[in-house]
Amino acid sequence: MTLIEAKDRRKSRAGNIALWVLQVVAAAWFLIAAAGKFAGAEPAASTFEAIGWGDWFRTLIGALEVAGAVALFVPVLAGLAGMAFAGLMAGAVVTEAFVSGGSVVMPLALLVVSAIIAWGRRDSIVRLWALVTRR
Repeated sequence: MTLIEAKDRRKSRAGNIALWVLQVVAAAWFLIAAAGKFAGAEPAASTFEAIGWGDWFRTLIGALEVAGAVALFVPVLAGLAGMAFAGLMAGAVVTEAFVSGGSVVMPLALLVVSAIIAWGRRDSIVRLWALVTRR
């Protein structure tokens, strides 16, 4: 192995570890957020009331957060989960900014983290697509 290959391997390993740390942190955050939604805690309850879709939509989003948090720990699903969470958080940013009037800082931070996970695990999205389409 050449010196360049060894450096690339260490860099790749460090990147993989960093992505796993982000995945664990994101999964924990989304599980905590889902628990609040299931419990009807504030500000989740009032935010979903302001949207006008009420309890059923709050429960659906909580279930999607739990499913996505679990998927972050399944290597073939991690990239897709990151991509789905980026979309979910984009919706949360818009909702906070224009509907509930809350702070966009946390959903924006989670959007960025989710996008980094999706980009870093993009190879898993390609593998999953090949698996689904049998290519």
